[in-house]
Amino acid sequence: MFVVLDVLVVLEALVAMIGLFWITKESVYVGAEPEGYGRGVRLTPEGLQAVGTGQEGFWSWADVRAVTVHYAKVRSSTRWLVGSMVDTVVDLSMGGGDAPSAFELHVQTDEEKAELTVYTAPVGGYVQSEYELSVALLERFAQGTADVGRLLEWGSVEGGGATPFRAAREALLRSWAAAA
Repeated sequence: MFVVLDVLVVLEALVAMIGLFWITKESVYVGAEPEGYGRGVRLTPEGLQAVGTGQEGFWSWADVRAVTVHYAKVRSSTRWLVGSMVDTVVDLSMGGGDAPSAFELHVQTDEEKAELTVYTAPVGGYVQSEYELSVALLERFAQGTADVGRLLEWGSVEGGGATPFRAAREALLRSWAAAA
């Protein structure tokens, strides 16, 4: 069991994930950063950009009326830990896993509703508390009462690949949502 926990810590230390957000030194994504034929959504201070194979578009925050998350894999903290351990053991023993699970990000403007595919970043899904805080932050972005620039600032300093512990991730999400 300790080996599995060590593997989980190593795997999670390779990316900077805060709730639903994948944060690098240069970018913020919802879900995992898309690679190859992957799909995703990049957040900028100006708006949302669909990236990846088969989806494209840009929506200015001024035009966005709502951003909603659909079909994301969410677990309680205990279920997340147990599920992550099982998923990691299966992946290690079988030489990798299938493609990551995906969820949808719906972007609503006055003229359209876009349904974008986003890949789940963490093994086993998202922790319930971080999911809820992330959804609230996305709502604040759509309302114009929070700024993606805060996440980019954090990423430019801290986004080099280290994911903080859960309490720190939740505190960051709360602070980003609270700042006007």
